[in-house]
Amino acid sequence: MLNADRYVHGFSQRETERLYDQAGSVRDLFHHDTRYPVGSTVLEAGCGVGAQTVTLARNSPAARIVAMDRAPQSLRLARALVQEQGLANVQFQQADIFALPFPAETFDHVFVCHVLEHLADPDSGLRMLRRVLKRGGTMTVIEGDHGSCYFHPESRHARQAWNCLIEAQAQLGGNSLIGRQLFPLLSRAGLRDVRVSPKMVYADTSKPELMVAFVKKTIIPMVEGVRARALDMQLIDEASWNKGIEDLYYVAECGEGSFCYTFFKGVAVR
Repeated sequence: MLNADRYVHGFSQRETERLYDQAGSVRDLFHHDTRYPVGSTVLEAGCGVGAQTVTLARNSPAARIVAMDRAPQSLRLARALVQEQGLANVQFQQADIFALPFPAETFDHVFVCHVLEHLADPDSGLRMLRRVLKRGGTMTVIEGDHGSCYFHPESRHARQAWNCLIEAQAQLGGNSLIGRQLFPLLSRAGLRDVRVSPKMVYADTSKPELMVAFVKKTIIPMVEGVRARALDMQLIDEASWNKGIEDLYYVAECGEGSFCYTFFKGVAVR
């Protein structure tokens, strides 16, 4: 789906675990209304390690899911996860979003999650996906927006480390602020009846499980994943980086912390 050098988070084992933790922590938030009719064919573009695939397949057992990604190592992990879960309605395809191996109007539905933020040209990517969507079919796109993040207690170093994530992705040609842009992106792609809804995650010590699953196991590791790039790009010095990460963990562990982040879910019709 994208050049590996442009995937700001990398392909480490920890990143794989982070993706699974993230999917679990926001499953109901993302997918409470993601259901596909009996007999429909769904393209999941950019399935990665299968973190969303298993929920799509489980929520719509009578639909056929075609999970596609460019990276063979990610597809291997996704296939193993689907087999482990005993799901029989998924098939996998190695392919690039900009060179889709499907005829026009192949799919009843297209699902895209955490993909557009990594593309240098998301407009072209969406137009390619629209081409393989049947007339009257739906497209669902979910993206985060790193500019929506706020937390308490906030320190200068924690905010600096967080901003490294935004800047590193921008320098790699991505856009971690893309969530707020879903409406114009889907509209420019030639889709109609575009509806975008915010999906806010808020955690404090009254929700200790969410604080651990989303903040400690998902968000902070996401920031930690750009350490090498941030230092190489000279976005921050090592001492400031280490203090920023320490302060982010303090938010999750101090007993008085709170954290808020917003995803955006767009649904549109061809």
